[in-house]
Amino acid sequence: MIYVYLVGHDFRYEVNELIKAFFFGEDIVFIDNKDQYDGEGILIENSLVYNFGQLNSTTMVYRNNKLIFKYSVEDIEGMKIEGEDIKRKTRIGIKKSIYEALTNISDITAPWGVLTGIRPVKIVHGLLDEGVADEEILNIMTNQYKLFPEKANLILNIAKKQRKYLYPLDENRFSLYVDIPFCPTRCLYCSFPTCSIDRYIDYVDRYMDNLIYEIDRISELMKNKQISTVYIGGGTPTSIPVKNLEKIIQAIYKDFGKKKIKEITVEAGRPDTINREMLEMLSKNEIDRISINPQTMNDKTLKLIGRKHSSQEIANAYYLAKEIGFNVINMDLIIGLPSEGLEEVRNTLKEIKNLNPENLTVHTLSIKRGSKFKEKMDEYHLESQNIIEKMLDETRCFAHNMGLSPYYLYRQKQTMGNFENIGYSKEGKECIYNIAMMEEKETIMAAGVGAVSKIFYPKENRIERVPNVKSLEEYLNRTEEMIERKLLSLEIK
Repeated sequence: MIYVYLVGHDFRYEVNELIKAFFFGEDIVFIDNKDQYDGEGILIENSLVYNFGQLNSTTMVYRNNKLIFKYSVEDIEGMKIEGEDIKRKTRIGIKKSIYEALTNISDITAPWGVLTGIRPVKIVHGLLDEGVADEEILNIMTNQYKLFPEKANLILNIAKKQRKYLYPLDENRFSLYVDIPFCPTRCLYCSFPTCSIDRYIDYVDRYMDNLIYEIDRISELMKNKQISTVYIGGGTPTSIPVKNLEKIIQAIYKDFGKKKIKEITVEAGRPDTINREMLEMLSKNEIDRISINPQTMNDKTLKLIGRKHSSQEIANAYYLAKEIGFNVINMDLIIGLPSEGLEEVRNTLKEIKNLNPENLTVHTLSIKRGSKFKEKMDEYHLESQNIIEKMLDETRCFAHNMGLSPYYLYRQKQTMGNFENIGYSKEGKECIYNIAMMEEKETIMAAGVGAVSKIFYPKENRIERVPNVKSLEEYLNRTEEMIERKLLSLEIK
């Protein structure tokens, strides 16, 4: 049990997220009075106080009622980070003092320092916008945010690669996300609002009609704006009949104009949904890029995680797509899957290297609420942080050897080993939508079940989220409301 006592502030959420990085899976309890700590387990006490005109944060760690470490961060207001927001500096100062204390008492490493958010690259973009030099950015990331040097260099390089796609910022530019929530089966680790295609096949026509209606209305709402990219995800879009997916694609072209769209991506995802008819339809409709996502190339693991296909079917789908003429194919991998060690990861990477995709997205397994895995994780063997780090090192080496460079990065809560997800790409084959969506420098209009629109306010550098409902039945009955939500946010803008 980990007890936490905060004095002089109430940054409970931020503190909790940081402590979880060091005590993954432990119960963390915030107490309002130090007397509530009975001496059992660990107590983390953090105080925020003014001393001699300076704002300071002090962390004291007790084990079995004995002080085992103390660390203070002084002159928080004088810290050099992006911007001059005192609240942000205070939050970072508090987390920095806790980080230093826990680093000294724990065997767990936290290579991302005090950063617990999803989008660490955004911080670098902010510093670049302020004209801060590369060397100073690295200094800030390692000394203030406490990143390991390799992580600081990684996100700096990614940010610089992204900027040609993001800048100059344009409040009139937007991308479109279209969600198709049907899948052949639900994977063990999945927490998305997906629907079994076998069970919900009778809903597909109605869903398509409502989805196209929402897309039509979005085109009306954005008639004075410039579309940039389109991403059709899910779910597995290719799990629905060919004729339905084609109608959705053609509706997008009718509303926005094919020539105006810089890039359009369709997640083919599951190889058990890919056949010649589907791929030829996508090719005929000039789809720029597709994803064929193995997650692993080990048949035993594929069966364990709920995939009803083999590694050979993945390879067959890839070769068929290349034969038909797709120039950009992304493949997703997940590191840290149950019962997989270094040898299994090396086997997957060897098979992927033989295929030689243009994009490779490497995810670290995240234990998400709502997934089957979260409920039954005690039944599976999971590797240690040290082994997961070695696995990720293997993926970095393989990506480099395949001529792939990192171009976008994000992190998730409850990620194994406190690591990250990285998108790799061959030069010039980057997915523009992934960059825009992840860095939140462009409005994303989203249609479909569980889709989240993000309205970008460049002058304030902020995003307003406008979510759609996550239930298929609710969406079908409330599609008009989903449009009204977007209209209201755009009118406020």
